[in-house]
Amino acid sequence: MRIPATPLSIIAASILVAATAGPVLVEAAPSGRTTTAQGTAPEFTGIDHWLNSPPLTMQSLRGKVVLVDFWTYGCINCFHTLPHVEAWDQQYRSKGLTIIGVHTPEFPNERNTENVKEAIRRYGIRFPVAQDNDYATWNAYGNQYWPAFYLIDKTGHVVYTHVGEGQYEQTQAWIEKLLAQ
Repeated sequence: MRIPATPLSIIAASILVAATAGPVLVEAAPSGRTTTAQGTAPEFTGIDHWLNSPPLTMQSLRGKVVLVDFWTYGCINCFHTLPHVEAWDQQYRSKGLTIIGVHTPEFPNERNTENVKEAIRRYGIRFPVAQDNDYATWNAYGNQYWPAFYLIDKTGHVVYTHVGEGQYEQTQAWIEKLLAQ
């Protein structure tokens, strides 16, 4: 299924991919570039610092459900999603969910590790945060938006992607479904 891109469909829409339904294609730019929300999750690459955790790999996370959350501390939309992400971490961490916040800066001051640490402290973030100053992991995922969620199943495949705010109940339903498998 192809969904035409509009600002609202890209920023606020969920892209849902079920293994039986095949990939959902989203026209990501007027140039006609398309991306799929299905396939093996890329490894974390080019990470400057790991905060709240030793370095992690997708390979080491096999057997767990992983939510990769692309964010930056200066993004108001990211700030709005944070209570939901933190609630999922608290509710599902002991059941096999690992949340990885990939902090990818939009502005120069967001590259400073001390500023990122202060934001983590201020917001009470307990999950691992990978500082992706050079956009290496961002580019590996083909990501273009803050915030963006990539939900990865226990076998290491991206099965659900959501950009922007909203659809929290739908995202949570996918987390529960994947944890039950």
